[in-house]
Amino acid sequence: MIDPSPTLPRKPEVRFGQQLSRGGHWRRSALFSGPAVIWLALLLLVPLLIVTGISFLTRGEYGGIEWHFTFDSYKRLAGFGDLGFDALYPVILLRSLALGGATAALSLLAAAPLAFYIARVSDTMKNVALTLVVIPFWTNLLIRTYAWQIILSPESWVTQAVHGLGIGVAGEPLYPGTLAVLIGMVCDFLPFMVLPLYASVEKIDWSLAEAAADLGANRVQVFRHALLPQIIPGLVAGVILVFLPATGQFVIPDLLGGAKTAMLGNVIQQQFASSRDWPFGSAISFVALVLVMAGLWIYLRRGA
Repeated sequence: MIDPSPTLPRKPEVRFGQQLSRGGHWRRSALFSGPAVIWLALLLLVPLLIVTGISFLTRGEYGGIEWHFTFDSYKRLAGFGDLGFDALYPVILLRSLALGGATAALSLLAAAPLAFYIARVSDTMKNVALTLVVIPFWTNLLIRTYAWQIILSPESWVTQAVHGLGIGVAGEPLYPGTLAVLIGMVCDFLPFMVLPLYASVEKIDWSLAEAAADLGANRVQVFRHALLPQIIPGLVAGVILVFLPATGQFVIPDLLGGAKTAMLGNVIQQQFASSRDWPFGSAISFVALVLVMAGLWIYLRRGA
């Protein structure tokens, strides 16, 4: 039988003022996007696949790797070793997540009022305020972290004020310790929370808040129903930008926490350096990558 409705040829698409067929569209995309895709594949995707593959291999007798497929690295990370269950690495994982979450929460509490304040001042003051927010980036992270060692010394007013609140033991420094690590990370990652949050606050339609107030809503209800939905993209972006790098941080825990506050980044650095256990370090890196991808997935679902 003859088909009464033959398929018509696909019409060329109009893009950027030009008519492109499907083949022309693919050629144009390959010309402009191809180099970037190849660059990302060679320098990002391929190394990640190599690290993932190494995580399933076995550590050699003197370090390095042996080509024996195994899940021992992941079992060890979960706490199951040759001598039974050891909670060391699960505790480090939970500690990293807890410190990352606490850093994001404290940064949000400090950044939200600051972002609203910057958004309401004059244009000249906005530039000054934003400059003050990013000024810490003008100093090297190591210098800022060493400065916290001096600030958190036993004689400093910060330590005395904290001890006056009943936190810690009087006469002892706040570092090395978990509180010192938390303070250092909040100081380091605060700008990453302020900037995306400010970008959302600046675009708020304040007429919605006025309408909610006219309809009888109190301040909490106005913020919850009229303002919060408008700043969620910046809020989620800020939380992701703070939580993910804070979870894998190793410089600040190493300098302010010592051996008392090891995190995922410290363990990864140790496995690839002194321990020379590449499969176990790769397994930890893969788990950290999964956390990053989960965070990005949440951002795409909730904040984009």
